[in-house]
Amino acid sequence: MFIDAHQHFWRIDRGDYGWMDDSVAQIRRDILPRDLHPLARAANVGGTVVVQAAPTLAETEFLLQLGDHDPLIRGVVGWLDLTGDVPAQIARLHHPKLRGVRPMLQDISDTGWILRPDVLRGLHQLARSGLRLDALITPRHLRVIDQLARTVPDLPIIIDHCAKPVFDGTDPGEDWRSGMTALAAHPQITCKLSGLANEYGPGWSVQTLQPVFDHSAESFGPRRLMWGSDWPVLELAGDYSRWLSVAQGLAAGLSPDEQAGLFGDNATRIYDLG
Repeated sequence: MFIDAHQHFWRIDRGDYGWMDDSVAQIRRDILPRDLHPLARAANVGGTVVVQAAPTLAETEFLLQLGDHDPLIRGVVGWLDLTGDVPAQIARLHHPKLRGVRPMLQDISDTGWILRPDVLRGLHQLARSGLRLDALITPRHLRVIDQLARTVPDLPIIIDHCAKPVFDGTDPGEDWRSGMTALAAHPQITCKLSGLANEYGPGWSVQTLQPVFDHSAESFGPRRLMWGSDWPVLELAGDYSRWLSVAQGLAAGLSPDEQAGLFGDNATRIYDLG
């Protein structure tokens, strides 16, 4: 059974998904566990990590409530205000399935925001609580996350979507490659093979995405990579079964044990899904 290390649920009438404009009309509908179950069964996915899609405590509580009733949800990566009273917010969110926190860094114009003193205080508290930081970043953040790892070395950091490389043909660029190599030098940083269909756009395939996979696998090693679907955002570029098939094609050169890690065992260990 596979583990999907990155997917989303939402209920539109909750009202805090500010990014859901007409550009994402295709996925601007309620997305709940019942919608994922048939896709997961067909793909032999036995558990998921559901990740926040709104910067509110209320949405995190909503996801944790879903986790109370659905065993497919093995872990939740939520949101909290890292500039606020982090211990109080963690206490409010206290739940056995809360595995990490994700500030939406790609939407914050200040690239260095994560290194602000008040944010760093919150991240130190996050680390002391045994939680992880999911880093929703683009290549402009690579040097910043490198510095963050040096500053808070006891904080596990998980890079979402291979840091969203910008493709020139199949080439993700030297800045991306060198930045990912630098991040991989920190043993507390891991990486998700997710979101690449959306980043590449029309024409994504094993061949077009292989350079990103190869560099990520070479840099982080197969024990620090996790597969995730990024569903239902994935629906803007493709579908669940095709992305899983392409990801398996990308990883065809790995050993059976390494493939088992990429598609489940690593997520279980990195997120401590038990």
